[in-house]
Amino acid sequence: MAERPHSRAHDALRPVEIAVGAMKFAEGSAQIDVGDTRVLAAATIEERVPRFKADSGEGWVTAEYSMLPRATHTRSQREVNRGRAGGRTLEIQRLIGRCLRTAVDFKALGERTVTLDCDILQADGGTRTAAITGAYVALVEALARAYLAGDLTRWPVVHQVAAVSVGYVDGGALLDLEYCEDSIAEVDLNVVATAGGEIIEIQGTGEQRPFGRREMDTLLDLAFAGIGELAEAQNRVLAPTLAEVEALRTRGRRRAAPKDEKDLWGPPG
Repeated sequence: MAERPHSRAHDALRPVEIAVGAMKFAEGSAQIDVGDTRVLAAATIEERVPRFKADSGEGWVTAEYSMLPRATHTRSQREVNRGRAGGRTLEIQRLIGRCLRTAVDFKALGERTVTLDCDILQADGGTRTAAITGAYVALVEALARAYLAGDLTRWPVVHQVAAVSVGYVDGGALLDLEYCEDSIAEVDLNVVATAGGEIIEIQGTGEQRPFGRREMDTLLDLAFAGIGELAEAQNRVLAPTLAEVEALRTRGRRRAAPKDEKDLWGPPG
């Protein structure tokens, strides 16, 4: 098997950095760097739901995905100038929305919509998986802000979600493919799962050859290990926020004691 760039082991993630609060005005935001792939994710909460959710008492989570023109080796045209989003863009943003909906209890969210905007600043492989991993952080930050402010009466996050790519290159199984590896991969999988190792979605293709069950199991084992590390990275940056949430959940919200009648009406006279 060809040596990986920077002598990275076949079962090692690229360096991962997550910064919370990357955007000033968004309810929740994060920038995630996975190797040279950089994604900016923002979460917006609105007091409305799609028509099919109206009067259901449930909320919704959706996503949009876009790539800056010079995120790649050559400039790509902005999709707004083409008049419509491309098929790849639509497929990826639907994937992000589907996967992050798994993280949320819609009843606890109430009739609100959370929109996750994922913008690719630089693409060097694994943009969709990095977007999912970073968008989860932005989602939790936004929901925590609403919960701590009293806008949400129940904590709505039920699953921690992360994603990673795996594949076979030169006959060997690799975790977290860079573009130079992804472009020549014989087999390519994107795996989305919970931190507890439950599968949410697998996108897999035999790019150059079919692959067997044992090979797929090998890739899934690699993916679950990588997702475990990504979940730890998410937890590190979310720790202060989640500590506040847990403290409020433990003690409950204090209700002011009812006022005495004399205090309501004031002294006689």
